[in-house]
Amino acid sequence: MDGRGGIALPVLVGDGPLALRRTRSVVDGEARVTVVGAMSAPLGGDRIALEVTAGPGARLRIGSAAATIALPGRSAGPAHYEIRLTVADGATLRWLPEPLISAHGSDLRMTTRVELAPTARLVLREEQILGRTGESPGHLTTRLTVHRAGRPLLDQELAYGPGAPGWDGGAVLGGHRAVGQLLVVDPSRDSGPVAGPRLLGATAVLTPLSGPAALATAVAPDALQLRRALDEAAAAVG
Repeated sequence: MDGRGGIALPVLVGDGPLALRRTRSVVDGEARVTVVGAMSAPLGGDRIALEVTAGPGARLRIGSAAATIALPGRSAGPAHYEIRLTVADGATLRWLPEPLISAHGSDLRMTTRVELAPTARLVLREEQILGRTGESPGHLTTRLTVHRAGRPLLDQELAYGPGAPGWDGGAVLGGHRAVGQLLVVDPSRDSGPVAGPRLLGATAVLTPLSGPAALATAVAPDALQLRRALDEAAAAVG
């Protein structure tokens, strides 16, 4: 906090393909940061890292100006994109970037690591679009790990595209080209009853996690329908 009811951003530094900009928030007492792509990335062989820390009591929303497109590069090796999110006690982080698009011929390994204090709150959305219009996707591997109060809450790895077994079969995507998830961690739900998994429409499911958390997972034919499904999940979680 900045002592005047607002949120201070003591460090806001971007380099290489990522530029960080503070933008106007429509919510009082919440700071908003937009990630802007300063150049094409991630390309094959790139190593990109983004680190976010929300201090005690802070309210921070981070989004992006446009979709991130994984592209083939001159290097034959994969690109690596690592995101590290840390949320202190009493803080709220809303991580809501635009989709990641896996373009034909690309190879991206993406990892997101989240560390939550016991009273931290998190809203995290991930969306992956497999191929641009009319093209097949590249290879994409994503891993999301979340720890709360030092204990594992979620550890999930997914792989799509050439070389990933069964990724387009009925047990995984079933021919869809957009996949995403919404994770909500809210300590105020710690003492409430835990409901079982439930369907949200034809291609989305809401699953409770150990602790005050819920995970919505959805597949869809395209990015627009995927976003609608995740917005419905957000409304269902409350």
